[in-house]
Amino acid sequence: MNTEIANAVNAAGDKAQYDTRVKRLLAQKSILAHILVKTVDEFKGMKPEDVVKYIEGEPSISVVPVEPGLANMEKPDAAGQRIVGLNTENAEINEGLVRFDIIFYVRMKNGLSQIIVNIEAQKDEPTEYKILNRAIFYVSRLISSQKERDFVNTNYDDIKQVFSIWICMNMYDNSLSHIHLTKDELLKPCNWKGNLDLLNIVLIGITNEIPEHDEKYEMHRLIGALLSSELKEQEKLDIIEHEYNIPISQEFREDVRIMCNLSTGIEERATERATEKTSEKFILNMYKKGYTLDQIADVAETGVDEVEAIIKKKEPAMA
Repeated sequence: MNTEIANAVNAAGDKAQYDTRVKRLLAQKSILAHILVKTVDEFKGMKPEDVVKYIEGEPSISVVPVEPGLANMEKPDAAGQRIVGLNTENAEINEGLVRFDIIFYVRMKNGLSQIIVNIEAQKDEPTEYKILNRAIFYVSRLISSQKERDFVNTNYDDIKQVFSIWICMNMYDNSLSHIHLTKDELLKPCNWKGNLDLLNIVLIGITNEIPEHDEKYEMHRLIGALLSSELKEQEKLDIIEHEYNIPISQEFREDVRIMCNLSTGIEERATERATEKTSEKFILNMYKKGYTLDQIADVAETGVDEVEAIIKKKEPAMA
């Protein structure tokens, strides 16, 4: 296989593994609880360790499709009755589909109602689309996909409140935004029946610089430390365990270790590619100015064969 292609394949594989570890770590109930106490009114002011018990079952990670008609799956229960639940079939069955990063149900403190929470992790704010537009699509799907799963026929009062929470790294500021429905009265006010709080989007901006540990930026420090590319493995674990009293399992420790190693590898490859491009540009510039291959090789501190290979590869584009 061509070296350039092989490197691209390896880089893509490492990035996919890195993304998987990030989602696995964020989906730990102890981490999710810290996010919930800062983003969901029901749990604000509570201790995160007291919120863990309200997270139902195990969060689904990268298995539930976002696409209409595919988020749910019908199957029989033990008594043979038809039930509809989230489509958590093996991702390979519908390979190539866009999926929710993390999705789970949370029981409210009254023990009766539930909310549906989706967590999405972004390495930075996307440039190919506006992140709020995507978040609106996701939160709309969290509502519409409840049909036949959480409510049937025209029982719209059974729709569950939903939260789509987006974590964006590498931002300029540590931020926290809650976007939701509001009502503007244009004529005489009318008390329309219904729940304005059904749709909720939360955007969390995280900077590279980890903030001090205070109540205001408590969640930002935790997420920032967990996903930081600057901190070493043990530094991350010390913050998580000692500052946030989160028990560190062997599985959690292993995920952090692998994530750190993959992050280092991805950064090193990016640096190598940047260096290679700079070296190629330098060699081609010297060649265009009429320097001999020997002169170029001497100044670039490389072999004549290497210089010749770079020039031959780029010659069609230079013609």
